[in-house]
Amino acid sequence: MDTNKKSLSFMISELKRFFKFFFSELKPKGKVFTPFNIITGIIMLTGAVLLVIRFAFGLGTITNLSQEYPWGLWIGFDVITGVAFAGGAYVLTFIVYIMRDEKYHPIIRVTVLNGFLAYVFYAGALLLDLGRPWNVINPIIGNSFGVSSVLFLVAWHFLLYMLAEFIEFSPAAAEWLGWKKTRKVLAGLTLGAVIFGITLSTLHQSGLGALYLMAKAKIHPLWYTEFIPILFLVSSVFAGLSMVIFEGSISHKVFKHRISEEIHRSHNDIVIGLAKICAGAMFVYIFLKALVFVHGQHWTYLNSGWGLWYLVEMIVFVAIPCFIFIEGYQSKKINLIKFGAVLTLIGIILNRLNVSVIAFKWYEAVRYYPTWGEIVVTLAVISAEIWVFRWIVNRMPILSDMPDWAKRQDQIGELESVTQKSESLKWKASIT
Repeated sequence: MDTNKKSLSFMISELKRFFKFFFSELKPKGKVFTPFNIITGIIMLTGAVLLVIRFAFGLGTITNLSQEYPWGLWIGFDVITGVAFAGGAYVLTFIVYIMRDEKYHPIIRVTVLNGFLAYVFYAGALLLDLGRPWNVINPIIGNSFGVSSVLFLVAWHFLLYMLAEFIEFSPAAAEWLGWKKTRKVLAGLTLGAVIFGITLSTLHQSGLGALYLMAKAKIHPLWYTEFIPILFLVSSVFAGLSMVIFEGSISHKVFKHRISEEIHRSHNDIVIGLAKICAGAMFVYIFLKALVFVHGQHWTYLNSGWGLWYLVEMIVFVAIPCFIFIEGYQSKKINLIKFGAVLTLIGIILNRLNVSVIAFKWYEAVRYYPTWGEIVVTLAVISAEIWVFRWIVNRMPILSDMPDWAKRQDQIGELESVTQKSESLKWKASIT
């Protein structure tokens, strides 16, 4: 009985300590009234008002969505483009944890955090576009699975991938809270979560492209192909890594006081290495697009405004950035690589919007275009993600070194792993 009372007392004291610490961490660090905070604050407040109107009076009050155009900017940019930008997480975790390339390990936490937040906010933006958002849980709870829809696959992949990324990121949160035992358990789950997450990510990146296989007659032939899922997957590689270069460059300046010496020292080498991978993936993408173009016999479409628009996307925002990455890698020009990353990100936005919005129902006289309300809500989603990202990076060991006790845990874990492998080899040798 006394033991139970002691346990209960300990739990209560720990909860009090946790909430006291958590609320103290909610206080802003640094100046509150900065130009960035004021502008993004106004955008988020305006977006919140618009969303209240949207949920109170329906989609038609602040959007141009209709039965003819049920998907607009919120799906085309927030979800389809945002998920491609989050691709850096599954690519880098594969390189670091599966291929054991430690070169990129210093940025793995910030990359996973970016990917996790992108899914939470961009995939979460899907709720804004649903006429009855409360039904979003139906594919999960079984009320109406909808197994014949590709969205069933995408919904489950999104949910499970967010859980996998949360587990990958959670050791950093445990270090922030000082939860040593919990951190040890979570760190032990990381490799399994990484393998699970990579599998899911490759499937849903292509799954988003598969959604458009059902719209063959509605998408311009220059953008429609039965290989859209493969093209979405391949392009998510260089889209995600370009976002890592772009965000990493900004974080390097904004969070200078939080960045560890290891990241400072390896920043340029990491950017150059990412440029090499981007160039390789873009070359594969261009090759696949050329195959689709030639086999589809699309030459006649080039002699039109749509053909010119297609060439702008492929030459200015894919081929040229590919050569920029190659030149940047060979000459070690960091700024040139960053410029290539920006062009690539613009190209991905164009590609995803071309497939989902611009070249969708291209033959109609009356076309969809987003209202100012849709644009403001999209900017509000991006602003909110940046605020949360900044809050986490300023408090948790994302860019800074992990605590010494966490390093010792990892070293002990590695020693135990080596010992187990050695004993396993001895056992195999003894039975052969």
